[in-house]
Amino acid sequence: MPDTQHPAPAKTGITEDGFLTDCWYLAAPSAELKAGKQQRIMVLGEPVVVGRTPAGEPFALRDICPHRLVPLSAGQQLETDGEWALQCPYHGWRFGAGDGVCKMMPSLTDDSPYDPSKVKVRRYPVHEANGAVYLYVSHNPRSEDALAVPPPDFGPLPDKPKFIIHDVFNAHMDDAVVGLMDPAHVPFVHNQWWWRPPSAGLKLKEKPFVPTERGWAIDRHAPSSNSKLYRWIFGGDVQTEIRFQLPGFRWEIVSNDTARLLTLTCLTPEAPKKTRITQFTWWTGAPLLNLAIPIAKPAGKKFLDQDGTMVNLQNEGMAHQKAMLWIDDIDVQAKWYQRLKREWIEARTEERDFKNPIEPRTLRWMS
Repeated sequence: MPDTQHPAPAKTGITEDGFLTDCWYLAAPSAELKAGKQQRIMVLGEPVVVGRTPAGEPFALRDICPHRLVPLSAGQQLETDGEWALQCPYHGWRFGAGDGVCKMMPSLTDDSPYDPSKVKVRRYPVHEANGAVYLYVSHNPRSEDALAVPPPDFGPLPDKPKFIIHDVFNAHMDDAVVGLMDPAHVPFVHNQWWWRPPSAGLKLKEKPFVPTERGWAIDRHAPSSNSKLYRWIFGGDVQTEIRFQLPGFRWEIVSNDTARLLTLTCLTPEAPKKTRITQFTWWTGAPLLNLAIPIAKPAGKKFLDQDGTMVNLQNEGMAHQKAMLWIDDIDVQAKWYQRLKREWIEARTEERDFKNPIEPRTLRWMS
């Protein structure tokens, strides 16, 4: 029987739906946030208004006016006492874009004792870099503590990505992460003639994995023998590495002495069975890639569509059975992801530093 006198302590660092908190998530590409405009998004099942002030500053607030619960995203931005505020369209209450504090309640009389500044909507810290805007989701909505982790940093990148693709998977964040990391599905799901035709057959893959900050990486190595496209574009001495970091960032770097390409996949959970996938691609050097944009962008979208199709097929089975059969070595990364999540939750709950439980290991599989 459960111990009702000594219940287990509440867990910190995770929501009831299994989404990690005290973490950074992608809010939107920078180009989507126009000056003086805002839009509604869903993050961890909660409505968030993200926007950019006329001064160019990005912001993120809870998208619910506490008065009559109207979405603030339906309002407009107005300057109030020297700062930009988001005005609710129902009664004109204005909330500071930078702090979420109510700056004005137009219905109040001059002699009213009510103090608007005592009303506040949740503010999400934001960080903008290299054409992407990220927001931080604290476990405690009212917390003013220092952030548990710094904003995402993917190394030196141009100010703007070359192109961006989007998709939405009908999957929980966990299943979306595991599906995108799966190393053995490529010859069956992504078997285009120009990438991995069936005639290429299965080949032995042997990759060295190492722990990294809140994640792991396939250490730098020469591309597989079937990755002729990389060598054609970059020339000789090409190296590639693939990294994953909690809560849901996966990026691949292909580079040599003269060029560098980075493709970043960001997963943002919107609801228990809905995950937004946003993929950014940057590069420097490799002028042939500039000519390939009209082909590369639809090709990348097709890859995500194919993964999304597998998610939908998986959902048909999950409607009748929850447990999956995971085997070594192709499912080791899925197991690592779950171990990292458990360690994150334990570290946040126990108020201690995160300790990466992953150890260096070489994985082998046929693909």
